[in-house]
Amino acid sequence: MDIDLPLELRSAIENLVGPSKRVIEAVREMSGRYRAGEGTCLESETDTYAYAAYRMPATYAAIYAALEQVRSLLPRWSPRSLLDVGAGPGTAMWAALTLWPDITKVDLVEPNQRMVKLGKQLAARSPYEAIRRARWLRADAESIPQGPKYDLVVMAYVMGEMDERRPKVVERLWGRTGGLLVLVEPGTPAGFRLIRADRERLLALGAKVVAPCPHGETCPVEENDWCHFSQRIARSSLQRKVKSGELPYEDEKFSYIVASREEVPKPVSGRIIRHPHIKPGHIIFQVCTPRGIERVVISRKDKDLFRQARDARWGSLLPEKAGLRHDRQEGRGDEGLDPEE
Repeated sequence: MDIDLPLELRSAIENLVGPSKRVIEAVREMSGRYRAGEGTCLESETDTYAYAAYRMPATYAAIYAALEQVRSLLPRWSPRSLLDVGAGPGTAMWAALTLWPDITKVDLVEPNQRMVKLGKQLAARSPYEAIRRARWLRADAESIPQGPKYDLVVMAYVMGEMDERRPKVVERLWGRTGGLLVLVEPGTPAGFRLIRADRERLLALGAKVVAPCPHGETCPVEENDWCHFSQRIARSSLQRKVKSGELPYEDEKFSYIVASREEVPKPVSGRIIRHPHIKPGHIIFQVCTPRGIERVVISRKDKDLFRQARDARWGSLLPEKAGLRHDRQEGRGDEGLDPEE
């Protein structure tokens, strides 16, 4: 499913950020640093505008996709409070309120004053009072103060900027989590290694895995591989101008983990971790299950199941019936599949 930025957020960015030569140059430099794994560098107001045009939509896409999996798994769960750590301009806040408009309390932790200023300017255009009245705390992730727990805690694209401090930060985040904790990182081998380490740490703290894993066992992904997903988001005219891009969309790859204080129902089937491979008469899936990573083949002969399987995609759960009845082959079983996708 393709997504788009909320109309109010897109309009706010376009009204605030013009495709000036300075912004275009800042986007070019930021893009080079990001692709080199160096993160973003926000030393001026122009840099923050470049971030809003270049990285905010893609980050929104990844966070939205992770939160949407939560909503699909827990349709009756509706958080009322949100803590976003390393909030940037409040990207996770916009994604969360889009999915759960009943959130009434939003607190954001962000050390960069320019980002806080940008976030407040964008928030002023939101139709949600919780976004307009959100509280901002200038602090880094290590300095999260003790206090009440939140229904939903999010930290996205921050862990890669830390080193030995990460374990303590995860513990602090978990200490402020009353419901669910969502961690998102780039969908690269390095990003996945961070998420896998955070997953192990959270399990040791007593957390229950909600997504993407359909189990709380040891991660079955081999050391030379990585688990990641992709979300497509529409590009605005501003994005196409500052990025010199012709396509009307872009794909953001990400890795994530969602942990819960309470035990949640586990899916019967498993999570599809590669693009489905469609062949004449059958579809091949690579699926993460409690038994490990399995190759699942669904034949056209099983009409009802095949009809459901045609709608399944990378990142979604395999149709439930397939978890009870299908041809299995343990191991990677990905002959003919794109190893990267």
